[in-house]
Amino acid sequence: MSTTENFKLIQKAKRRDPEAFTELINLYMKDMYRTAVAILMNDEDAADAIQETILTCWERLSSLRENKFFKTWMTRILINKCHDIRNKRIEAVDINEHEELAFHEDESNLELKEALEKLDEKYRVPIMMFYGDGYSIKEIAAILDVPVSTIQTRLSRGRKRLEQYFEDSEE
Repeated sequence: MSTTENFKLIQKAKRRDPEAFTELINLYMKDMYRTAVAILMNDEDAADAIQETILTCWERLSSLRENKFFKTWMTRILINKCHDIRNKRIEAVDINEHEELAFHEDESNLELKEALEKLDEKYRVPIMMFYGDGYSIKEIAAILDVPVSTIQTRLSRGRKRLEQYFEDSEE
């Protein structure tokens, strides 16, 4: 299909023509499927993401500023829907399994926890946020309302203090 024909379909779809919208979606269905499966690695979840994307595109088609970016716009919506589904799947992990894992980690990391408890809070909190929770240095600085350089210093000093603790405990 030519670009001109594509633009005509998009314009018709923006005027709420369901047949034009259906034809547009059918043009990009294979691309959407490949993208969704690449992210979700699951046909059922991919189908859910595609359905939600189609509905969102229909509802928000008037917000598309430039017709030439229809596919990009639709793909961005699809990617966001895939991430939403993946996040919901992660949240749905059985809490009992999580507690068992946490208990196992507690036993195996007892010495590390002891070492962390010995650190000043100003070092412990950034270290836990960075290594335990996966926050970036910039995010930690924003959350703690301190400069980025301060977080970098605290992480460095905290690591040195942990290293010293483990060296002293070996002796």
